[in-house]
Amino acid sequence: MSNSEAVSIRILDREYTVGVEPDERDSLVAAARLLEQRMRDVRGANRMAAIDRVAVLAALNLAHELQQLRDENGRRERELARTLDALQRKLDQFVDA
Repeated sequence: MSNSEAVSIRILDREYTVGVEPDERDSLVAAARLLEQRMRDVRGANRMAAIDRVAVLAALNLAHELQQLRDENGRRERELARTLDALQRKLDQFVDA
């Protein structure tokens, strides 16, 4: 059973109501603030820019950043796996000696 609660957020002077679990409320509010800031950055001084275009470009920028973080995380995980393999080989050599 879900304990979701309704949370109102404002993005570019428009109000949206979103259902969220209580323990995820702060994260949602932070995400909404981030999205609003990105949308304001994309819109810039052009207050007449179509809201859907601004939203798509902001979402694309955020998705690109997410993909970059995932790529970096993958590189770090592969490097960690190589390091752990090397350490395991050294431990095996030490035990076998």
